[in-house]
Amino acid sequence: MSGFVYFLIPIGLAATATILGIGIYSLAKGGAFAKANSNKLMRLRVLAQAVTIGLMLLFLVLIGRGPG
Repeated sequence: MSGFVYFLIPIGLAATATILGIGIYSLAKGGAFAKANSNKLMRLRVLAQAVTIGLMLLFLVLIGRGPG
C-alpha cells in the first residue's frame, strides 16, 4: 500500500504546481478569464495541496509501521 501512495505523491505535487502556474499566469495576464476563475483556481490549488499533504502523511504513517 505504501508503494501505491508513494507514486501518488508526485502526481499530487505536479497537479498543485500546474494549478498554481495556471493561476499565476491568468492573474499576470488579467482579462475576463482571470476575473471569472482566479478564486476557483485558488480554491482548487488549496484542495490539491491538502490532498498531497494528506498523502504524504499517510505515506509516513504506513512506513512508520514497518513490514508487519
